[in-house]
Amino acid sequence: MNILVTSAGRRGYIIEYFKEILKEKGKVYAGNSDTFSPAFYYADEYVVTPLIYDKEYIPFLLDFCKQKDIKIILSLFDIDLLVLARNKEKFEHSGIWVVVSSEAVINICNDKWNTYQFCRKNGFLSPRTFLDMKQVEMAVSSRSIAYPVMIKPRWGMGSLAVYEAYDEQEMRILVEKCKRDIQSSYLKYEAALDLKQCVVIQEKLTGQEYGMDIINDLSGVYCCNVVRKKYAMRGGETDCAAVVKDQKMNLIAKQVSKALGHIGNLDVDLFVVEDKIYLLEMNARLGGGYPFSHLAGINYPKALIQWVEGKSADSALSIKQYNQIVQKDIQFVNLSMIASGGMDGDGSKQ
Repeated sequence: MNILVTSAGRRGYIIEYFKEILKEKGKVYAGNSDTFSPAFYYADEYVVTPLIYDKEYIPFLLDFCKQKDIKIILSLFDIDLLVLARNKEKFEHSGIWVVVSSEAVINICNDKWNTYQFCRKNGFLSPRTFLDMKQVEMAVSSRSIAYPVMIKPRWGMGSLAVYEAYDEQEMRILVEKCKRDIQSSYLKYEAALDLKQCVVIQEKLTGQEYGMDIINDLSGVYCCNVVRKKYAMRGGETDCAAVVKDQKMNLIAKQVSKALGHIGNLDVDLFVVEDKIYLLEMNARLGGGYPFSHLAGINYPKALIQWVEGKSADSALSIKQYNQIVQKDIQFVNLSMIASGGMDGDGSKQ
């Protein structure tokens, strides 16, 4: 069984997790539009793809999957998820599993305004969120919120173009700066859906930050969840954390799973403020916090393969270790082989 991980980027550890499970039973391919992607180093083979919004992207992936007999595709990038969700049936007709939620679910998770509306509709606490600066000013005047407020791209990720405004004047300046940042980055593609309202302004929460993996099966049925207490962040990703037991968050995880009905893993950010749990953001994919879950005993790659094979995955989805503080490390990867063309034209290692 061969697997393709698209938008693999720097997530070499995800490639390794799948290789550990497959061993000689199949190959793990890494795909990315950037030739210098560290994940290529870890993959059995790699492929440089067109850009996600290129009209040739989906035909290219389909053709590549047929050539390499790939049975499972999953992506590690939010923008990629939406494109794959829209084209999921094309792959299914060729017997290829695309591990992605429906377009409706992706739109809830990728769009922070939609996430906020989802939380309000389903009774989850969430920081007050606005699309209009005048509404923020009115909320401040009525003392329902106070400065500072957070300025974020509505369709943002990885803490790109996120700012903190301490008064009205600074808010206005930073909203405009955020818009300029969006237009000069890959965020411009989704922001094109609503250029006038491509920035959200959020109430700032002060408290303990947590993360959760909420894992559903390929039918969108809840299987398990993992709660992570965060100790440090870096570049929008969890850098240091420990898997902990928390019954209140476990209950929220089951409620989110049922309300959203996502496929596979859902990466969730939460804040605890004075014993109240606020849901901040959701990513319908494996997030930067997944390695902490994996080290605690969860084996999502194994579960995914077992589901596709029609088997039970219960044994792969149990937490075995709690309260171990784990921190990510930085290591270097030699990409000179890729840079010099030291691989075959199809991305296989010589």
